[in-house]
Amino acid sequence: MVEKHILYGIPHSLYTGRARSYLIKNRIPFNELSCGHESFKADIVPSAKLATIPVLKTTSGEVIRDGAAIIEYFELANGRPCLPKGARQQTISHLFDLIGCEGLLRPAMHYRWNFPEENLEFLKYHFFNAQRAGPNRQEKTDYMMDRMRFAGRIFGVSDNNHSFIEELYMDFLQALNEHFSNVPYLLGWKPCIGDFGLMAPMFAHLGRDPKPLALMQREAIHVYRWVERMNRAESDTAEFFEAGHGYLEQDEIPETLVKVLSILAEDLVPETQAAALSINHWLADNQPSHGTSASRYLGKNKSMAEFTVRGEIIAAGAQPYRFFMLQKIQDGYLKFSKKDKLLVDDLLEQCGLKEMLDIKLTQRLGQEDNLEVWL
Repeated sequence: MVEKHILYGIPHSLYTGRARSYLIKNRIPFNELSCGHESFKADIVPSAKLATIPVLKTTSGEVIRDGAAIIEYFELANGRPCLPKGARQQTISHLFDLIGCEGLLRPAMHYRWNFPEENLEFLKYHFFNAQRAGPNRQEKTDYMMDRMRFAGRIFGVSDNNHSFIEELYMDFLQALNEHFSNVPYLLGWKPCIGDFGLMAPMFAHLGRDPKPLALMQREAIHVYRWVERMNRAESDTAEFFEAGHGYLEQDEIPETLVKVLSILAEDLVPETQAAALSINHWLADNQPSHGTSASRYLGKNKSMAEFTVRGEIIAAGAQPYRFFMLQKIQDGYLKFSKKDKLLVDDLLEQCGLKEMLDIKLTQRLGQEDNLEVWL
């Protein structure tokens, strides 16, 4: 009998979708248990340190919290099967990992919570069944739903910017649809780390909740097919009659992907700049010592950063985790040869993302004992 890892998550969890897809695509045997399972609170949270998902319990009993850490665990152990060799493709892969985790939270939360007529019963079912049977089950469900609605506001969704969020998302969705009409995955014929990062918002929220799912199926069938194939172990590329293997040759980045990134850059760059400014002010005032926990939202959700996108002012929480992910891109860039750095510079300039290489916090972040910490 094959031993299986245990993935703790829930079907409607944004970040669980990222880790689940990685395990499926890499044919890593696992069972999935709800975070409402009695073993999660009793056996897992003490080692995970935070009651967030996803969390993996390995066959050897090791507990790993956070989707990025779960993927890194297997990538390191298996020779990095999902990391392209070329400098440009590596950079783009890590960028989409960041974008999936941090750059598409506004549309994910907007399309989940601001269409109750289409989504509410679907969400009630999932949130209710994530709670163990017992006293106050409905009250606990209502509390968790209200908490996640509030999270949408922390991510920058306000009462006045719904149309703007939809406009920006549709531009992105249509561009991504064009890209996936030519290749089944971001960088060719197999998924990279960036595909799994992008799955976080594009599956559980935007490719599964009734309202955005219908939108995706109607307006972006190629994106919908990508979401489907990312949850299947096989390549699932039947409509590509001359399907290739591996990543695109010669470190190619298609023009269709440059277009996608150019749209995402309009939002990603100013928000990252504003968040860095906010967090750096906090660091100057607080000077956390090495190993101090870097909470996902500084100042108990009060550290908001303002920035402008297409003339619209947005206020969103300044999240240290964004910079933990950004460090991977910047650290990888420093290891490239001079020639490769120039190629990456030129590519990012085309995408409007060159500034991302220079946006830094005054204090680095790391992961120690399942927590993001200041170094």
